[in-house]
Amino acid sequence: MEEIADVVLAQGPSMIRDENGLLAGYVYVDFDTAKVDVGMYVGRAKEAVDASVKMPTGYSMTWSGQYENMLRVKERLKLILPLTLVLIFVLLYMNTKSAFKASIVMLAVPFSAVGAVWLLWLLGYNVSIAVWVGMIALMGLDAETGVFMLLFLDLSHDEAKKSGRLNTRGDLVEAIIHGAVKRVRPKAMTVFAAMLGLLPIMWSIGTGADLMKRIAAPMVGGLVTSFGMELLVYPAIYYLWKRRGLRDGPPTEAPSGHTIGDGAERQTGHPVVNTATA
Repeated sequence: MEEIADVVLAQGPSMIRDENGLLAGYVYVDFDTAKVDVGMYVGRAKEAVDASVKMPTGYSMTWSGQYENMLRVKERLKLILPLTLVLIFVLLYMNTKSAFKASIVMLAVPFSAVGAVWLLWLLGYNVSIAVWVGMIALMGLDAETGVFMLLFLDLSHDEAKKSGRLNTRGDLVEAIIHGAVKRVRPKAMTVFAAMLGLLPIMWSIGTGADLMKRIAAPMVGGLVTSFGMELLVYPAIYYLWKRRGLRDGPPTEAPSGHTIGDGAERQTGHPVVNTATA
């Protein structure tokens, strides 16, 4: 080798690469994504590099890898998230035949986002693509549970109206309470069934567990706050909507000897007992 070349030890690229017809060199950076997300890390790294490194003429620097993938997905989410909300609203409108009812159900989205953000903060999870996927799935769960609550409120309202017990705003309050209380058990069963199905993921370990946890966490946290919102806020909004045209006054007393479904015990204050004499 010494006869045909000068052998020296020098620093340089391990192999020759090219990108878009230009010579390229790769610098691999590894960090703990559990402590800082990719976007925040690259933002800080860009500031540090720009402040300390002056690129010669003809050279350029591009941040690639997971960061580049994240930027592409971020652009797609700008279209997917609004499209998801519009599709959910359209489906709700087709189901309820009322834009106002569909809007009430959509109110669960910001309330559920509160619980999702709280749980992500408690677990120390950074915002990522997996978290946004969980948020999108949470929107579907919100629509499902919200429709159930409105269904029972409508059934109680229509039943009171058909029986002539919807003359005052007090009657409306009674009907709404009846529909909301009647909905507690099936509503809780729906929410807890979905939540208990997701909890095993939160304690899972192994390959892919970190990704699945970040998908399930927003759904678990969001179901908790949306559950409380749908039980407390929905009835109040429903009352403000249906009270128009009703006069102020206490609930109408049930006729003597008349049993009014499950609401008779609540209106009279005593259990309803059906007796028969020979």
